[in-house]
Amino acid sequence: MSETIWQSPVSPGISWYEASVPERPAYPAMDGSETVDVAIVGGGFTGLQAALNLARGGARVTLIEAHRFGDGGSGRNGGQMGTGQRSAPEEIEADYGYERSKALFDMAEAAKRHLLDFAAREGIDIDYRPGQMNVVHKRRYIDDYRKSAEIAATRYGYPHQTFMDGKETAERLGSTRYLAGIRDTGTGHLHPMKLVVGLARVAAASGAHLYEQTKATRIEGAGGRVTIETPRGTITAARALIACNAYVGGLEPVTAAHIMPIGSFIGATEPLDAFPRILPGGEAVADSRFVVRYFRKTLDNRLLFGGRETYAPDDAADIHVHIRKQIAEIYPELKNIRLTHAWGGYVGITLPRQPFVREVMPNVTAIGGYSGHGVMLSNYCGRLYADLALGRSTDLELFRAFDVPAFPGGMRFRSALLFLALNWYALRDRF
Repeated sequence: MSETIWQSPVSPGISWYEASVPERPAYPAMDGSETVDVAIVGGGFTGLQAALNLARGGARVTLIEAHRFGDGGSGRNGGQMGTGQRSAPEEIEADYGYERSKALFDMAEAAKRHLLDFAAREGIDIDYRPGQMNVVHKRRYIDDYRKSAEIAATRYGYPHQTFMDGKETAERLGSTRYLAGIRDTGTGHLHPMKLVVGLARVAAASGAHLYEQTKATRIEGAGGRVTIETPRGTITAARALIACNAYVGGLEPVTAAHIMPIGSFIGATEPLDAFPRILPGGEAVADSRFVVRYFRKTLDNRLLFGGRETYAPDDAADIHVHIRKQIAEIYPELKNIRLTHAWGGYVGITLPRQPFVREVMPNVTAIGGYSGHGVMLSNYCGRLYADLALGRSTDLELFRAFDVPAFPGGMRFRSALLFLALNWYALRDRF
């Protein structure tokens, strides 16, 4: 296999996250060969959490990252934690039954607690702010949102979601653009790059061998061992984790067939000191579009706004134009607001919008495809992988229950098919 992993993120500008992190230590490139218990490819939340927990469990572990920790989705995302899985619990229940749906919901709650407890315990300042709102852009969705909040409380033991009518939604948003919504006080949002930096620091201090600027050019599992080739050495391990998510490229074909990278763009405005009515409670927001728009305020009062409606390959050059236009649709008074930063990256999605967890070759597990719900799930999946490898728990196996088919069209045509599908969904979102 001659093709290497994804060459670089969509990165037309420095992210506000990178610009605002106090320190971002560099880690060396791997130079030589190593033999370990577990090898990990990918230095985002999943890989770093796995490395940390494996090292603390006594395993010899080496992690390689093709670029720098945080250059992929883990360091450039919207920072929203969410609740539950990517699909509403009642939707999962319809497909898999109540028992499995409840187990997956409870696992997501455990993921929240794990992330916040981990940051507090390790002294990692992640700029956490509580509160999230999921808001409705079409009248026909209102009843579904009202019922969803009721189901969360009565069937899933989650009392933190309350339905908001149009008046309350407008007051909490500082905008009349949306018709209703759900306010969730049991979750919140954070600074993802600060989490990446802190996580890498703790993993390295725990004994994990961490390497940046080290590409995996080939991976093979056979004879009870896994071999990972890099430009300047080989890693030999008893088992391996592929934690590249949207950036797997041609490294491993099964993962690539099931996880599709799509571009996601975010802009950061100058501080909104002159606009106190915008998000006065400080909650994060995600709307009901299939092509989701998501936004929140930072601790220094900037608006971080993500989302776009076109999926052409050359969109990246016009991030400022796309983002400012969408901000103005919700907050007309910000039509001339200055964007101090604009950036992009890839999100890994699957067809059913559920995580992909699978042994893709002997002793090699791939985890990814969080479909925009990965801030808490990726961190937790990394820990669960470590627990599985150390023989502590098999909870990760619960994700294998999801039927995650490959994208149609094969590697040659699937991008074109996804382009058509996502633009169709974007058009449907408008009407």
